[in-house]
Amino acid sequence: MSIYILGIESSCDDTSAAVIKDRKILANLVANQHVHKDFGGVVPELASRAHQQNIIPVISNALSKANIKKNEIHAVAYTNGPGLLGSLLVGTSFAKGFAMAMGIPLITVNHMHAHILAHFIEDESQSKSPPFPFLCLTVSGGHTQIVLVSGYHDMKVIGQTIDDAAGEAFDKAAKIMGLPYPGGPLIDRYARDGDSLAFTFPHPKVPGLDYSFSGLKTSILYFLRDRLKKDPDFIKRNMSDLAASIQHNIIEILMKQLRRAAVETGIRHIAIAGGVSANSGLRKAFEKEKEEGNWEVYIPKFEYCTDNAAMIAVAGYFKYLNKDFSSQRTAPFTRYPG
Repeated sequence: MSIYILGIESSCDDTSAAVIKDRKILANLVANQHVHKDFGGVVPELASRAHQQNIIPVISNALSKANIKKNEIHAVAYTNGPGLLGSLLVGTSFAKGFAMAMGIPLITVNHMHAHILAHFIEDESQSKSPPFPFLCLTVSGGHTQIVLVSGYHDMKVIGQTIDDAAGEAFDKAAKIMGLPYPGGPLIDRYARDGDSLAFTFPHPKVPGLDYSFSGLKTSILYFLRDRLKKDPDFIKRNMSDLAASIQHNIIEILMKQLRRAAVETGIRHIAIAGGVSANSGLRKAFEKEKEEGNWEVYIPKFEYCTDNAAMIAVAGYFKYLNKDFSSQRTAPFTRYPG
């Protein structure tokens, strides 16, 4: 018998709902919030209000697109964290109410685990799923981790940022350059026409497999401050080269530790996940490792990189098979517990 799961994602500023039949996506809809552009970043209170407006229409449209009735759903899976508390509460409240009304199981999903399990969505246009064990570099606006994945429910963080995330470094660098939010995709766009070696920035010295990006952000800030004193049009005249150089440095920091992790663990199956995995420079770095024969690489389909409910639903599917259900008393959490 096929299993139908309703997935709900509301960890930050995107309201998303998906319906899956086993691991196949029947619907995956996302309602974006554009109000945050005027503030240069996500405003938690505005995000939670927008989720309240969007969640019912998004879920209703997802069920309609999937051609599934509410009473055909076997379980509802939702993001329980990490994320913004107000945003999480909206998805949590709806999921609990839906599950109680329909008399079906409730499944909590760790947002970062779901990014990794997006590799197991059945999609003809997506590459094959990685075998266990594999390493996954999960990179987003709020998290940067190297995860040893030994099974659907067996994941261990072996390296992570000790301060800022890679996605935040992209966005903050873009803000320093005067680019609008979200700046990460704009850095990627400008970088395609720039010289990645035009400008150099110091790399952090961090023990083990951990990351640090706060020092890089500071060095970019001071570098541009000094150049602008001499030439007020420096950023405008060097936008592409600056973007390419910043992107190159962030990717090199990410890849250096990931290569070290691959050597230390002896694992050659390497995946990426999270919003920053949509970055073209990072994808090229992975493809280079593949071409040189160092790794077998796994890159998710673009629509499964950014926050989406399809990954929540598929993570819920594996929990459903394991009968790993949650209580109505379960509360959302804001920070990654490990």
